[in-house]
Amino acid sequence: MEWLCRKQLGFGCMRLPLLDPKDPTSFDHDQICQLFDAFLAGGGTYFDTAYTYHGYQGELEVRRALVERHPRHTFQLISKLPLRDFTDRADMERIFQEQMERCGVDFFDGYLLHNMGTNVYRRCCEHGGFDFVRQKKDEGRIGSIGMSFHDKPELLEEILERYGEGIDFLQLQINYSDWEEPSVQSRRCLELARQYEKPVVVMEPCKGGALINLPEDAAELLRREGNGSSLAAWALRFAASQEGVGVVLSGMNALEQIADNLSVFSPFRPLNQEEEALILKAGELVNANTAAACTGCGYCTHGCPKHIPIPQFLSLYNAALRNPATMSNQSVYYNNLSLATAKAGDCIGCGQCEAACPQHLPVIGYLKELSNLFDGRTFFAVRR
Repeated sequence: MEWLCRKQLGFGCMRLPLLDPKDPTSFDHDQICQLFDAFLAGGGTYFDTAYTYHGYQGELEVRRALVERHPRHTFQLISKLPLRDFTDRADMERIFQEQMERCGVDFFDGYLLHNMGTNVYRRCCEHGGFDFVRQKKDEGRIGSIGMSFHDKPELLEEILERYGEGIDFLQLQINYSDWEEPSVQSRRCLELARQYEKPVVVMEPCKGGALINLPEDAAELLRREGNGSSLAAWALRFAASQEGVGVVLSGMNALEQIADNLSVFSPFRPLNQEEEALILKAGELVNANTAAACTGCGYCTHGCPKHIPIPQFLSLYNAALRNPATMSNQSVYYNNLSLATAKAGDCIGCGQCEAACPQHLPVIGYLKELSNLFDGRTFFAVRR
């Protein structure tokens, strides 16, 4: 498990490059191969995927671009058991076998209980999810058992107290925007991981790109003091500087991003006290300018009966409220997107999006506000 504990960059495969942004399965295979090759050539070895990524087709693309093109011993492959998708213990087995076939492997270096939170925890316990992954480890199908966690520290502590002996590592959302954010509480969750001596893999260090596309005052603060460091490098260094953190995941879709991100760990230079204070100040500026703390994971769209593109809409919502002068421009983008998919006002309030949201956002309320902002506006748009 040494590879879980050393400071390194991991390739997150939740947002692979696409040929058509509206089709999550339209993989740009040639570009993905180039990115994976460059990551491996630069010393990266850790690849993180999941059953549900890219419309349940992400593991297949990882097989084509990675497993079928590189020797198995040259990389660690991590996947996850979808806690919202199984029906019973037998269905867990079916999904696990399907994942090994999709990925083209006979074992996973790491395997996680995916997106653990209040909405799935009791169900996971009732159907023996923790026992299932331990069984697979005993069979030699899993190297290390993990859990990706999206909920309050109190629940994390309950799980670690009850099942901690069977959990080898935790995957936590750690970034400088969510460090003290009430619905995420990055700092407190990390403290619990250290208390229970669990190595940490960091997800969302750049918060789905939000910490790269910063409000101008936050960006200027980091640029002024960064000695040429990119905004992504600041975010990765913050996450990796925390005690107990080993792997930091990043979703990369350009060769330049891979080179920049790998350079953060070659060698790794932790933040000093002045730099950490500076970046936390930038986080305060980000939070003050963000209406909806959406990371763009897309979990909310799985099963939406109206097929509303919620992450894209929330991105436009944030942009419009951050700078009201751009409202007309955001309206054009909104209208073009809603013509191709659905309007925010089409929401029927079923609540499946809120149950699925790892950030616990009041999505229904945001969609109502979006509808009030955009659905009744008069503007020109391109109709297709």
